[in-house]
Amino acid sequence: MNARTASPALTLTAPAKLNLMLRILGRRTDGYHELQTVFQLLDYGDTLTFSSTDSDTIELDCPGVDVAPEHNLIYRAALLIKQARGNNAPGVRISVKKILPAGGGVGGGSSDAATTLLGLNAVWRCGLDIDTLAELGRHLGADVPVFVRGYSAFAEGVGEQLTPVSITPRWYLVLTPDCHVSTGALFSDPRLTRDSAAITLAALRDRRLNTQWLDEYAGNDFQPLVENLYPKVRLAREWLAQFGQAFLTGTGACVFAGFDSEASAQHAFAKRPAGLRGFVARGVNESPTHRQLAKFAAAVQAD
Repeated sequence: MNARTASPALTLTAPAKLNLMLRILGRRTDGYHELQTVFQLLDYGDTLTFSSTDSDTIELDCPGVDVAPEHNLIYRAALLIKQARGNNAPGVRISVKKILPAGGGVGGGSSDAATTLLGLNAVWRCGLDIDTLAELGRHLGADVPVFVRGYSAFAEGVGEQLTPVSITPRWYLVLTPDCHVSTGALFSDPRLTRDSAAITLAALRDRRLNTQWLDEYAGNDFQPLVENLYPKVRLAREWLAQFGQAFLTGTGACVFAGFDSEASAQHAFAKRPAGLRGFVARGVNESPTHRQLAKFAAAVQAD
């Protein structure tokens, strides 16, 4: 393809995720931690639009996010795939509608980066396979590969060893306390539990995780420390717990609870304390990004 060939604009969802369980098994010799977690993808997230331009530059329009390009995961992801293509890619403008909370533990930055890799691979017609894109994503963050691969998963290692799982669909109410949790501070805190027992693959029960399985293994090893350091997180989770089991997700500030229906989740959401933000979303096993990419590919082929 000619480097200047324009492709139609592509709009993709960068979905949120929840960690339905998260265990820290120990600290590795390289300083990282061995983890086990279940990533649940949601049908809710940021929106990224990729539009061709007449220049050869990467333009980023992300209102409300004041981060230098070298520290912006979207920009860094775009540079990575541009280099993988051979630096002869046409110009692109990436417009971002940001609705996921920064530092919330729902994967907003990682999902945006993964969606950029997937989107530009399609728009620039790079032809890179998922394994290659996931490896590029790994250099941007441990959570990026799960969004690149696009399925809910049981994860090990630092979060990059993924086993696809089928999770019984539920609706989730996610609350965002008004505080920013420092992931680096959590991992370095001596009070952090680092010796949880590992879950064996045999316990995955044919990779189908129903509500009973999730109730048995639920929990987040970061939760006690986060609630000690950030009382607003504890208060939000305790309020949410009146509707069912409520937990911290990831290493952020957001807490969540599962519901059997959208109506029951929305009913609880409407009762939240004044000033407490959040959202209701459905758990999905396949990323909406991949469904949107398949439609885009079919439209380009038919054109």
